[in-house]
Amino acid sequence: MFYRTEIKDYIRVPPNLFDLPLEEAITQRIKNKYDGYISQELGIVIDVSSVDEIREGIIIPGDGASYYHAKFRLLTFKPELQEVVLGKIRDIADFGAFISMGPIEGMIHISQTMDDFVSFSKEKTLAGKESHKVLKVNDLCRARIIALSYKDVTNPKLGLTMRQPNLGKIEWLEEAKDSPQNPQGEVRT
Repeated sequence: MFYRTEIKDYIRVPPNLFDLPLEEAITQRIKNKYDGYISQELGIVIDVSSVDEIREGIIIPGDGASYYHAKFRLLTFKPELQEVVLGKIRDIADFGAFISMGPIEGMIHISQTMDDFVSFSKEKTLAGKESHKVLKVNDLCRARIIALSYKDVTNPKLGLTMRQPNLGKIEWLEEAKDSPQNPQGEVRT
């Protein structure tokens, strides 16, 4: 899920940025400090949304830079368990598919791609034996987050499934919805 998170922090502005307007210098330093930052509390920082307050700066002897207490908002992406996400298949391996959800990737184990016996082909596709459904690189899919690990904070791990109603490759969902055997339009894959 995407969030706008309010943060209060001391921001160091080095002397080479003193010629810039204060808000621009502060924004530049916040971006430098927080872009790509990952933590279990914040998630993944995408961008600086706004700088709301900048208090009077102080100079610490021997440093030469100014330090400003600032209040600002960050746009973050924090994946949540059971959250349904939309993503694009980035790669397929014999054990599953890697899905890109913007700032982060997750993995869908081969057993979680569809309700069918699934086989891997050398063309980097996953195919269902009875359903004849095929999953390939660049397919747009809807999946649910079923596992989340921040054991390595710089590289969080996400496990996903597409084996539930209304999940799977977008084309499969549209075909199921328009199926004559489905008068209510319920999507089951």
